[in-house]
Formats: sequence, C-alpha cells, structure tokens
Amino acid sequence: MQLTQFVHRSLRASPDTVMTISDGRARTCRESVDRITRLAGGFQTLGLRAGDRVAILASNSDYYHEALLACWWFGAVASPVNSRWSNGEITYALEDSGSSVMLVGDNFASVGSALRDSCPSLTAVVYCGNGPVPDGMLDYERVIAEATPVDDLRVGGDTLALLLYTGGTTGLPKGVMISHQALMTSALGTLAAGSVAVSNGTNLAVNPLFHIAGIVGWLAQSLMGGTQVFMPNFTPRSFLEAVDRHRPTTVGLVPTMLQMLVSHDNETSEDATTYDLSSVRILRYGASPISPTLLGQVMHMFPNSSFAQGYGMTETAHISMLSPADHLEGGDLLRSAGRALPHCEVKIVDPAGAELPPGVVGEIVTFGSHVMLGYWNKPNETADVLRGGWLHTGDAGYLDDRGFLFIVDRLKDMIITGGENVYCTEVENALAQHESVAACSVIGLPDTQWGERVHAVIVLRSGFGAEAEELRAHVKALIAGYKAPRSFQFVDALPLSAAGKVLKRDLRCNAT
Repeated sequence: MQLTQFVHRSLRASPDTVMTISDGRARTCRESVDRITRLAGGFQTLGLRAGDRVAILASNSDYYHEALLACWWFGAVASPVNSRWSNGEITYALEDSGSSVMLVGDNFASVGSALRDSCPSLTAVVYCGNGPVPDGMLDYERVIAEATPVDDLRVGGDTLALLLYTGGTTGLPKGVMISHQALMTSALGTLAAGSVAVSNGTNLAVNPLFHIAGIVGWLAQSLMGGTQVFMPNFTPRSFLEAVDRHRPTTVGLVPTMLQMLVSHDNETSEDATTYDLSSVRILRYGASPISPTLLGQVMHMFPNSSFAQGYGMTETAHISMLSPADHLEGGDLLRSAGRALPHCEVKIVDPAGAELPPGVVGEIVTFGSHVMLGYWNKPNETADVLRGGWLHTGDAGYLDDRGFLFIVDRLKDMIITGGENVYCTEVENALAQHESVAACSVIGLPDTQWGERVHAVIVLRSGFGAEAEELRAHVKALIAGYKAPRSFQFVDALPLSAAGKVLKRDLRCNAT
C-alpha cells in the first residue's frame, strides 16, 4: 500500500471534481495532481532524494495537501511541525530529523527566517503563503511553475512516510516514524468500521495537519473521493461560517473545540441556529476525554449528524472507535472509547505484561500494522514502548464483557492520595456535570498529609458562579468522597496544546 494510491484513482474517476478549497481557491483533481507532480519535481531540483525529510510549518491549506502528497510521490518523508511550539522546540525537531528543506506558511514567515539561520541542516526554505516572498526564501509557486513533472515512484509498505514529533510532555520531543502501510492501515481500518467519511463527500479539515487525527481524517475522506475544505485556524464563528458556506458532510473536532462551540452558543447573541449545520452527516471527535454533558449539548447542536469517537495516539493512529450506533445506545457506553478497530488488537495488561480480565484496570496495549516503526534515532525509548510487537500506550483503562474500551487516565496522571488511586478523568467528568463549569482539569499536587491531593482547575461559564465547597459537595454526590478535590483554582482559560489537549504540566507549574 502506498499513500498516493487515491490520487491515481481520483484522477481516473473524477478529474474535474473539486479536490481542494482553501483561502478562496478551488482546484480540481486534475489541477491538483499537476501541481503535486511538479512540486515533487521541484523538490528534486532542490537536491532532495527519496528518504530525505521535508519539514512543513504552516496552517491547514491546499499547499499542505500538495506538499504531503508531493513528498510521498518521490519517496521523501514529510515532517509536519507543531505550529504552537517555541523556536527552540522547532529547532530541535529540525536538527534531530535532519530536514534539509522546510515549507513555511503566511503566519510563520518570521519564524522561518530565524530558523533558516539557526539550523545548519536547512538548505532551502520555501514560502507557501499569499504575501510577498520574504528575503532568503524560495517562492512556492515559482518552484512549481519552473519544475518538470515527475512520475510517482509508488513507494509504499514499510517505507517511512511521516515523521511526527510528539509534544515532549515528559522531555524532549520524539520523532514518531510512521510508514505508508501504518497510515493506510489506520485510515482503511477506520473506514471499515463505518460512518467516518461519505463517498465523494466534503471534509472540513479543522484539526491541524501536524497532528495524527488531522492527517487520518484528511486521508480517510481522500480515499473516499470528494473535496477537502481547509480551515487554517479554529474559532467558533469561523467554523460555523465555514459549515454554512461549504456544506461539509464530515468534520473532525476535539472536545475543547466542541466546548468552545457550546460556550459560543450560550454566551453570544447569535446561536447555532443562525447557521445551517444540516449538511454535517458525520462528526468525529477524540484526542481527549469528553464529558457526557458536553456530548449531549453537541448532539443537540448537530441533530442531523451521526457521531464517531476515535481513540489513539501519534504512535498508533486510531485504535478504537465508538460508532454512531454505539452513541444511539447511550447510557454508560458514551463514556467508552468504543471497540478495537478491525485492523488492530487491543488488550489490558498488568505491569508484568500479563493480560487482565474484563473490568480490571491496567495499561492499554495494541498490536497490528498500524503501529509505528519506532522513535527516530531513539532505540532505547523504542524498545521501552514496543515489547514483543505490542505497543504500550501509557494509558490506563479496562475492557468490559462486550469488548468496549474505557479509558481511565494517563498512567502518569493517576493520583495516589491517602493510598487510594484516583483517576483524573473520573473527577473531571463529575465536575463537568455542574451547570457553572465550562471547562475543568484535575491534577495531583504534593501534600504533606495525603502524599498527593486532588486539585481542580476550573473555568466558570460566563454569568455563573460557584464556590469551592459547592463544587466539592457536587462531586461527592456523584463519586467517592476521597476522589473529591481538596483544593480548587479558578482561571479564565485552560492552557491548551495546538491539538486541543490540556497542558497539565503547565497547570502543575502554575498551581496555587
């Protein structure tokens, strides 16, 4: 399997169908493929060869779409860069990967200039934006215009396709090596589970393409044909306007985005009914836990949509899915991450690696062709997570009698207070059911009496108020008393990564 297969299929089946819409531009499949083949030729003119790494520092756009496919067209490795990182973190990833060419978008031109001077491995920086080309950079459009189209090498299988760097929450970022086969396996397995893309439909690409969820969502729709509409940045209003204007059939969001949509609907003079959201037939969500309360609000906002939740990580892409049919069953199942997808195995193990029975919490591990090749230049870290072919996720969870997976917490985020294990997700779900809570996160803090104490960081809804004791009593009414937060902190917003995950390391640093 190679990642360019869908390009050839689409070119034969529907060459004049609009393939990409971005920043007011609409390009047909025929036009897109011509640009991809020329960009691949342009990369080769710049000295790139199969196996070389190409960094991409940009917001979602048709340029990103073309760059990914152009890399795979001649066998190069695409290395999307987290656009929320500091210059130091980006420099580390560029130097670690040995990227020799980097594409930079409109919002990152100044960063690109600084990186060009600080990264000796970079031989060329290509500006793929709409403004004037900065000094010292190459013009993306000129690279394409002056290049000769090249043939697809049809590289695939276990050949490295993507080098995605993790967030570095426990140290320096690690380059996750993802093969053509792994990425295709994940996308096809997700499609086989049903209801994640519409044949010849339109996908609104909201999740950033430097994140595995964004790439798998983009690829799944691409395999089904149709159109990609690229959103460079998410705000509630820009998202609602894009849905109203472009009529997407599929969208993918993270829970923080969903919370922002619900808050926008509750706190502004306009509500979601101002916009026509009826085109959305499938709404995918994942990347972090979601409270049943928030999910119910979103399902009300998108009454014509089916819902699918995906669970996975950069090292594995999608592992399990809670299908639309599972959502209709409702109840406790809505707390589940669904069943293992057709392409992989999932089991729960104890610290010694022994499989645990249903209902017992342990570490989630997975096996299959979707698993990464390893960490770039980090054999020890690779061996630590890949044991006997099984990837150890670092997530705690359990399987029920029907094979549904329930995520309990990150193992490293589990709080041990007074000798009892407390999983942050359970406390967060309880807090989220209070009408005054717009968003929350729970962490463990050192405590002289209890070893660790449960600490809650709360964002209140606009116009609502709540005291710590009120929230503590609310939690105690829902779960065991020892799990209730012993301290609270009220903030205006939670610190988020570019993928929409709460940065708990920042919460720990700023805890009061």
